[in-house]
Amino acid sequence: MTRGVELVVLDMAGTTVRDDGAVEAAFSAALEAVGVPSDSPEREDVDAYVRDTMGQSKIEVFRALFPAAGVAEKANRVFESTFASQAVEVAAPLPGAEEAIDKLRAQGRRVCLSTGFSARTRDALLRRLGWTELADLVVCPADAGGRGRPFPDMVLTAVLRLGITDVRAVAVAGDTGFDMLTGRRAGASVAAGVLTGAHDEATLRAHGATHVLGSVAELPAVLEG
Repeated sequence: MTRGVELVVLDMAGTTVRDDGAVEAAFSAALEAVGVPSDSPEREDVDAYVRDTMGQSKIEVFRALFPAAGVAEKANRVFESTFASQAVEVAAPLPGAEEAIDKLRAQGRRVCLSTGFSARTRDALLRRLGWTELADLVVCPADAGGRGRPFPDMVLTAVLRLGITDVRAVAVAGDTGFDMLTGRRAGASVAAGVLTGAHDEATLRAHGATHVLGSVAELPAVLEG
């Protein structure tokens, strides 16, 4: 059903955006702030969990790690502020990403960018990239009732807001297993994993990828069949 795709939902960091380690640095700052420094006994396990859950809503990651009242929220605030300040300096489009979005829209498809960051961080990132008008829509968990990946809510929010006729007319692309799982849960006919970010091909396919691409630049040709 690739030719019938009306909407393409693209992840940002690792898929369309290069952050030069800003996400990892922000997680490190957040962990330090809530008492998990780099030399602590539990840090290795925490870092492994963070890597495994890349792509998931950040606040949900912190809530799973730190169930005590207020700790996850503090970690998330530090993460967001650290990432926003660093991303303004280092974020850049991944090679071919802007061109791919332009091609997808030229093919008559709607394009939605999605991110697990807060609305404030999302907007700062868009301004940094000069992308405020690049896509038809940009969503974060706050736009979808608060639930991010791996829930289908952000994809379904885009379907509703952009008037898409059928969830099967959706393609989702991302660099993590949670992007793939989100797309499949939303009913998308295409869940395209890209190898420019967090997870490898085995992980992407284990979470439901229908395609694995070298980068998002290959997606327009795939959807043309």
